[in-house]
Formats: sequence, C-alpha cells, structure tokens
Amino acid sequence: MNPRPIIVRLDISSGEIVDHDPDTPLVYWDDYAVTRGDGVFETVLVRQGRACNLQRHVERFHSSAELLHLPPPQQQLWDAAIRRAAERWEQENHCDGAMVWTYTRGRASTGQPSAWISVKAVSAEQLAQRQHGVAVLTLPRGADDSSPRAAKTLSYASAMAALRQAAAQGMDDVIYVAGERVLEGATSTVVAVTGSTIRTPEPKGDILPGTTQAALFSYATAHGYSCETGDITVSELEAADSVWLVSSVRIAAQVTSIDGRPTRGQDTANAAAIQTMITAALG
Repeated sequence: MNPRPIIVRLDISSGEIVDHDPDTPLVYWDDYAVTRGDGVFETVLVRQGRACNLQRHVERFHSSAELLHLPPPQQQLWDAAIRRAAERWEQENHCDGAMVWTYTRGRASTGQPSAWISVKAVSAEQLAQRQHGVAVLTLPRGADDSSPRAAKTLSYASAMAALRQAAAQGMDDVIYVAGERVLEGATSTVVAVTGSTIRTPEPKGDILPGTTQAALFSYATAHGYSCETGDITVSELEAADSVWLVSSVRIAAQVTSIDGRPTRGQDTANAAAIQTMITAALG
C-alpha cells in the first residue's frame, strides 16, 4: 500500500499554513492552473526529514515566478511550509519522498495567487530507473511548446506527450534535440561523462537550468573532475563513457541506449563512481 500523500496549503493573503486532506478538493474551477496552466512548480527530493539541494530549488523557483510575472514568493512562508511538509513526511513514512511546490496565478474571480506543497512516495518506476537506467528516444522539441524554457512552468503537456511517444516505442524517456544538438530530457538534465570530464548542454534559451546537475558539478569540481557546459551532439553522447539523465527525485538514471543503439560503459567503474557522486552531491 502506497504511503498517504502530505498536502500543505499556503494562504498567501493571510500568511497561514494549513494541512489539507489529500482526499478532498483543493483547486477551484477558475484557478489559472486549471484553465491556462498558468503557474510554476519545483520538484524536490525529501530525505530524512529535509528538502535536498534546497537553495538551488529556491533560486530557480523565484526565477520562474519572475519570468511569469507572478508576485515574488514569500520565502519565509514557503520555508515554514517546506519544513512542515518534510517533517510530517518523515514522521509518517521514513522513506524518500517527492515534494512539489505549486504556485499559480490563482482564481480569476479573486486575483489572489494559489500555493500548495505536496509530498508523495517516489514511484516504483523511478526507483527502478535509478537502479537499471533508461532507454531513450531523441525527439525535436514540439513546435507548440511556447512556455518560457528558463522557467519551470505548469505547461507540461508537450513533455508528457513526448514521454507517451517514447513508451509507445518501448523506451523509457526522451532527450530533446535540435538537429544533432542535444537540449535536455523531458523532465531532466543530460550529462555526459568521459574519463574525468563531465559535460552538459549550457542552460540557456531552450534549456532549463538543472538543480541536480548544478549540485553534481559543484561536488565533482571539488573532487578533481573537469566540469564543462556547451554544445553536445548525439554522436558525442554515444561516444561518452556514460550518459545520465539527472533530476531531483529520480536523482540519476543512466542512459542504456539512444534510439535503440546501446551506449558505452554500462558496467564500468566510471558509471558507479558517477552515481555515487550524484547521490553524495545531494547530501
């Protein structure tokens, strides 16, 4: 039986934090999250009663809100709600959790932003992908995906459609490309490792900054690795010692094949070292 989710609602106008029953409605019919997908979110790993890699998530959350011209998040209120949700999850479950911060433009009838935090169990699929890796399909980013790429917005329909397309072809995940140039995963950052050099596409324009990738680069640099951002091609991914999709909750999933072609280094010491290092970087 899956653990019961934790829901904490933030009342932006009063500054109150309220525990919410996950089996009762939360969002109104005229909330712009529902009618327009107008809002931002962050997904954060909860481990041993705390939100991991917190400051990087906070910074990206504020940046996303600014790009969508949402009122700046009241960080003291969010901090209290994050602590409350993480501590409740640990008290009730004692396992990794997937925490999501949701901040929307709110109800059309009130003009007040809506905000809540949820924590649920990391899915069995994500846990399996941590251990066994993923087969990926390369796809061009959809022409209808007009959301600002530097913001983590609620407009995720195109990403979900891409993942369904991959599943229909027997694959687990997607790497977006522009011609031969690698962009990012549908819900992750792409990282390639060759020897002691770790590379990722530069997070700008059509590539969202990755919080887990940033933590990895900081940790790896301190441990003697050379970390680089810049253009990467699909051919370079295929030639790398190992390739990873890194994200907050799944943490690190090694890419085992690209468009049906096996990648290198699936059982090497390099791969084991990178996975250990990513986990350590998140604390």
